[in-house]
Amino acid sequence: MPENKLNFSQRRPFLFGLSLLAAAVVLIMGSMAAVRFFVFNDTKSFGDKFGLVHVEGFIADSRKVNQWIAELREDDDVKGVVIRVNSPGGAVSPAQEIYMAVKRLAEVKPVVVSMGSVAASGGYYLSAPANRIVASPGTLTGSIGVKMELANLEGLMGKLGIRHESLASGKLKNAGSPYQPLTPEDRSYLMALVMDMYGQFLKDVSESRGIAMDKLKTVADGRALTGRQALEAGLVDELGGLDEAFEALKELSHVTKNLPVIEGPETEESLIRDLLFGLMQGVMDRLVDGYSAPLPQQQFLAPTLRME
Repeated sequence: MPENKLNFSQRRPFLFGLSLLAAAVVLIMGSMAAVRFFVFNDTKSFGDKFGLVHVEGFIADSRKVNQWIAELREDDDVKGVVIRVNSPGGAVSPAQEIYMAVKRLAEVKPVVVSMGSVAASGGYYLSAPANRIVASPGTLTGSIGVKMELANLEGLMGKLGIRHESLASGKLKNAGSPYQPLTPEDRSYLMALVMDMYGQFLKDVSESRGIAMDKLKTVADGRALTGRQALEAGLVDELGGLDEAFEALKELSHVTKNLPVIEGPETEESLIRDLLFGLMQGVMDRLVDGYSAPLPQQQFLAPTLRME
């Protein structure tokens, strides 16, 4: 059959397939948005309500959590917020950023933290400014401290016959390099960074919880505590789960009935993500025509400060 007699799907099967896949993705996204709106009422409902913030996993980025906290703070219909924490901690700065967001939120409306299986180190840090903290008896929390981990590859590189040279603008610029051992001066410098951040951690917890620094230091040596031990130490206010946290929020908010709950931040829909990934992978495979050599990457090891 002459090419001009063929329809588009026959002349361009690859583009036609991509068009169908793109249309399917758009249809799925629209359908899921409609279901959330009409069935699950996932949008901001009218009238009084409570907010629920999920903080889960390793804390590496604060943006989504803080954006959701800001939305709840600015919504006058939100009478109080529960923050559900299930995190072992993470990077220092994001934990501090969420701490500040929780502190600002607690200045304008009641905030109750509900601790899950673990709310330790940075997970505890961000919980401290809440008006009330509820933990299960078996929750692992506390672990107040900061650590820096360094890799030393000098011995391995020596066995491989690799020699590393580095030019630096200052004698401390290479401190923590994986290619050379720490000098006493390097160690002193890096330890000062750790202790400065540890001091910030202690100060914020002491002020937020109203615990004298001397008393706080007796349990702030990096040890993890159960929820029951944390209650005895004054790090949490009561024992219970998410239901007890909402009951505490009702009390603080002077609300006598259950209110609708809006929760976030939103997570990616795995189905849409998988479809989009498959679409992009198909396009890339077609463009490179089977060429699969890896792109060059710059990789390096660097000292990291963490609360975990």
